[in-house]
Amino acid sequence: MMQVDQFGAFLASRRSTRDYLPDPVPDGIINDIIRDGLTAPSWSNTRPFMVAVATGDVRDRLSEEFLRRWDAVKNFRGSSIRGKIGSVLRRYGFPTSNWLVVRKYHKDLLPRSQRIGKDLYSHLGIDREDRESRNKFWSRNYEFFGAPVELFVFTHKSLGKFAASDAGLFMQNLILSAHSKGLGTCAQGAVAVWEDAVKKEFDVSKNYSLLCGICVGYPSESSINGFAANRIAPSEIIPPLRRN
Repeated sequence: MMQVDQFGAFLASRRSTRDYLPDPVPDGIINDIIRDGLTAPSWSNTRPFMVAVATGDVRDRLSEEFLRRWDAVKNFRGSSIRGKIGSVLRRYGFPTSNWLVVRKYHKDLLPRSQRIGKDLYSHLGIDREDRESRNKFWSRNYEFFGAPVELFVFTHKSLGKFAASDAGLFMQNLILSAHSKGLGTCAQGAVAVWEDAVKKEFDVSKNYSLLCGICVGYPSESSINGFAANRIAPSEIIPPLRRN
């Protein structure tokens, strides 16, 4: 049986993988990690989520479509008024589902987001003002960082935040299962903005909405995979007792 300190070390050793080998992941292993994901608890055991598995030609078509859409809007903020008007009229590339991904974080959360951005780009050697390099790195999201498998997680609209909670529990089990098998993963909110493109490839009920994606594959030796994000202390999320 794994000891407590071993389990903690295993959890801490999991990191987001942002560069993958092209080696395919066997279907049996994908099925295994999904099965492990389903051992997570669920609201009245409803399992209010679906996971679409994109590999091969489907994966490549989605990547190409996402890259075209990203290319159409990547310079929106820095473009002229005329350019902005043109983008608005075309609409191509604008989010078709999750706009939250492109909004600024609340002031309660912004410092953490700013820190990860600063630390990550510093690790990559990308200057804060180097918009071109930042856009190029962001576009890697739409190449799924080279992963041969992209999972798209959908949640049932009827249960709202409870469906998202269940999906999160499922995803964490799946991600840890993948980690135990030598696979890398990266949860991606960035791919949730174009739900229509994904539903064009998969027969997903209109009752489900796209929550996020997860890259799955074997990590490469790229230096980006050596990046270790800051992890906050428990004290930062435990509120103090109110004083009467």
